Parts: sequence; structure tokens; C-alpha cells
Amino acid sequence: MPNLRLLWSFVRPHRRTLLLGLLLGLLATAATLATPLVTKWVLDGLADSRSIAPAVVALSALLVVGSGVQAVQWILLGRMGERVVRDARVSMIRRLLRLKLGEYGARTNGELVTRVTSDTVLLREAAASSLTQLVNGTIGLVGALAMMALLDGVLFAVTLGSLTVVAALVAALMPRLAKAQRSAQESVGRLGAAVDGALRAIRTVKSARAEERESVRIEAEADTSARHSVRAVHIEAGVWSATMAGVQLAILLILAIGAVRVDSGALPVSSLIAFLLYAFQLLDPATELAQEFARLQSGVTAAARIAELQKLELEDGHARPAVPRPTRPAAAIADEHVLAFEDVTARHTPDGPPVLDGVSFAVPRRGHTAIVGPSGAGKTTVFSLMLEFLHPESGLLRLDGIPLDAWPAYESRRRIAYVEQDTPLLPGTLADNLRYLRPEASDAELWAALDAVGLTRRAEALPDGLDTVLADAAVSGGERQRVALARAFVTDPEILLLDEATAQLDGLTEAAVQAFVRDRAERAAVVTIAHRLSTVVEADRIVVLEQGRVRAIGTHADLLTTDPLYRDMVTALRVATTPDGTDEPAQSEEPSAVG
Repeated sequence: MPNLRLLWSFVRPHRRTLLLGLLLGLLATAATLATPLVTKWVLDGLADSRSIAPAVVALSALLVVGSGVQAVQWILLGRMGERVVRDARVSMIRRLLRLKLGEYGARTNGELVTRVTSDTVLLREAAASSLTQLVNGTIGLVGALAMMALLDGVLFAVTLGSLTVVAALVAALMPRLAKAQRSAQESVGRLGAAVDGALRAIRTVKSARAEERESVRIEAEADTSARHSVRAVHIEAGVWSATMAGVQLAILLILAIGAVRVDSGALPVSSLIAFLLYAFQLLDPATELAQEFARLQSGVTAAARIAELQKLELEDGHARPAVPRPTRPAAAIADEHVLAFEDVTARHTPDGPPVLDGVSFAVPRRGHTAIVGPSGAGKTTVFSLMLEFLHPESGLLRLDGIPLDAWPAYESRRRIAYVEQDTPLLPGTLADNLRYLRPEASDAELWAALDAVGLTRRAEALPDGLDTVLADAAVSGGERQRVALARAFVTDPEILLLDEATAQLDGLTEAAVQAFVRDRAERAAVVTIAHRLSTVVEADRIVVLEQGRVRAIGTHADLLTTDPLYRDMVTALRVATTPDGTDEPAQSEEPSAVG
């Protein structure tokens, strides 16, 4: 019942269309039910030497009306089904994009895509086809049985007994069918996840010569999916065969017993023929009901999988621009700090170890702050907390002196531009990517941003310039990173977060980016997770993390003399330090990694 209610929740907005479709179905069923009676009228007219012209006209009218009504119903319900799919997909997509970040880690992208695509198709079949066909089939079945009861009680009892046996067999097979269909749909999700994972890592797969291994792994998922689907097909075949056999057995019994009754004079021949026509009419609604029950079961299973997404936790306050912004007091705006961590402890999972433990530091409203430390020190977690991808277990984050959780996530993120280390391109053109954070930006601003990251010539060489669809262009890893940087530049944010955003840039381009960072830092807060020496040297202040704690804070020159860990990290890069605190790479002209 809960899953049927969910199924109905998608159909309910279109209930008027559904009702009209049902009424058309009733009209078509009525025309079908009237046909055997009109046939009896023809036979009785022939027996009594009466004119059969009115009966023939009536049969023709029933054929035309029934066919026309069924065509209109088919179009009407087909359009409704597509709208149901569209509504379901939009609802799921809106929810998927608003989930807490941790919810994505528990499920693969391929599985989530399968629920939006194939599960909604099954939902359409159940909502637009199965529901109406079940109603039409039930009415047709009940109507035919009612007319049979009027024609002959004995033959009606024989027919009803046969259908009762069929119904019992179908009811016994339905739970097994539901289980097989759910397993089949879940295996399709795993198959999609396997393909998605292999294609995302295709460079690694090819470089490792693992194409055959991946093919075997994916084929195993395909085999599992096929095995479950075949099992479901076998059960569906059993349901359909039992239904057909039961109806055909009823027809044979009707012929045998009806012949005896006609021979005894208890039943006219015309009535037997009409009864047989109704019996043949039972074939369609009976088999249709069996098939639609199976199809409805698939839709209910899909609805259950969709319902699982409804239970996933959404971000608090995400995309709620209508929520009043916290008032920023003049004193807070004038304060030198825009972001502050106050004894913050955070964990990725409730029972996991702390990834940050009692962290306290502040980010100046203007200037460049670099965060360094060994792998696993908690650098990326700091950014996750700033962006509210993760919430602290204890302690407090402040934005403009106000607790960060008092700000709607939509509002706090509006003030931040984030360039992640893995820089994916977004669907669309180069201009779409650059305007992603600021849709109203002019073309001149886009070109200025491209110039800042050294992409002007590359953009001019593209077939359609700013209007080139990036999926159709060969874009290198370094170019992707520069597009992401340019996107942040266009935004002109109050807070710029760079997760080693220069890692894939050449020396000349990095110098241009560093010049922009210096300019940006004069007017806003720039925070970088630093792995390159050039970033560390350029920073106004450096926060050194170790095992989730702040170990030291200072400038590059200060930390070289006061913090052994920092000095060891720099020494590991074979950097010669001059007495005045400046650094020169000893063996390489390329900046190396720190942390």
C-alpha cells in the first residue's frame, strides 16, 4: 500500500486526464460487450426470416465507435504517461542535487542515474498503462461474466469455476514475480554503476592494460542482471500460460456442456454462440489482467526504489533564498576576519575518528591564507566545513562574526567561489562554464577572465569561440583547471577557495594566476590548500595542520625558523634557503609539492 500511494502521488496531478481515459475505456468496453448480443440479434433474425439490416448497421457502428474511442484513449493516456515520467524525473533530480554530500558516497552515480532513467519508465508503464488497463480489463471481465449469467446459469458456473482456479494460480506466483523484478532492477543499477566507473577511469584502465579485466567484471554484472530478468520472464510466462490455459479450458467445457444443453432443448443455439463469443472475449481481459498485474508489480517496485531516494537526507537550508539573511553588524563588517574557526572538531562519520580536533584559526577579510600539512592532516575538511558540505561535531564557525549555521547555505555559498583540485567541466559551452557562478556576466568580463589564466588564444582558436560546446572540443587537464579558475575570476567573490588550483599549470600560466591571486587578495579573502612551493611563498600567512590540529601559524620565513615540521617539508623539497628568508629551488625550475 505505501508503494501504491507513492505511485498514485505521481498520477494524482493528472487525475482528470486519467478519469477521462477511464471513461473512454468504459465506452470502448461497452461497445465490445454489446457485440455478442447484436450477433445473437443477427442469428435470431436469420432464424425467423426477419431483416438483419439494423443489426448489421449496429455491428458496424460498434466497430467504428469502439476503434475510435480506443485510439483517443491510447493517445490521451500515452501523453499522460510521458508527463508522469517527466514529473517523476524532475522531482528526483531536484532532490538528488540537494542531498547532503555524504549521501552520494553511499551510492554510485550509475545507480542513481538508473533510478532517474529506467525506473521512471517502469513507473510510466504502471501509471499510464497498467492502472487504466486493469480497470478496463476488470470491467470487461465482470461485464462479460454478467452477460454470461443472463444467458445461462449452468455455463456461467462452469466459467466462474475455471477463472477462480486461474486467479488462485496467479496470486500464488505474484510474490515470486515481485522479488524477481526487484532483483532485476537492482542488478541493472549495479550494471550502470560498473559501466560508469570504468568509463570515468578509462585512462587508468587503458594504461594498466585492464580492458579485459574490466570487461569480465562488467559482463559478470550483465550476466547477473540477465539471470534475474530471465527468472522474472519465466514467472511472467507462467502467469500468462496459466491464464490462457484456464480460459481455454473454460471454452472447451462450455462447448461440451453447451452442446448437451442445446441437444436437450434447454439452450437455444443463438444463446450458445453468444455465450461462446463472451467466452472468447474473456481471453483478452483475463490475459490482459495477468500481464498488467505483472507490469504494475514492476511499477510498484520502481516506486519503492524511488521512495528510497525520498528518505535520503537533504542539506539544511539549501536553496532557500527566501529565508531572511542574518544582519551583519557594522562592527563585524569592519572586523579584520571574515571566517573564523573556534575549537572546531569534525568527523566524516558519527563513529569515525575526528578529522579535525579542536581547530582554531581565522581568515582575514583581505589577504592570502595557505593551508599546508601532511596527507590526512585535514586540509580538505577545512574547505568542506567552510562550504557546509560537512558540519562540525563541536565548536563554532563564524562568517562575519555570525555563526555559520545561522546563514542559509544558499546565502553563505553565494559569497564564496570554490575551485576544486579535480576540475570537471560542466555541460554546455565555454561561456556557460564561465558564467556558471554569475549568469549575468558580459562577454568582455569572460574574455578578461580568460586572459588572466592565459586561455585567450586557445578560446579564440575554438570553432565557435565562447559558444563552443566543450564536450565537442579536446580540452586538456591543465585547460580544464584554467577554465575553472576563470569561472571563479568572473564571479569576483568575497572569499576565494583554491584547492591546489595551479597544480596542472605551466610556469608562465601559473605566474599569471599568482598575479591574479595577489590582486584578488588585496580586495578579498583568498584561501588555498597548498601543495606547491610557489603558493606557500606567496601567502601572507600559513596554517600548518598535523593530524587534524593546528600546529603553527605564520609566514613562510617565520615558520622556517620556528616549526620543525614545516622546515622538514621544505627541506624534503631540496630547497636552499637564503639568509633573508627567500627560497630558490636547488635542482628544478618547476615548483614542487608541499604537503
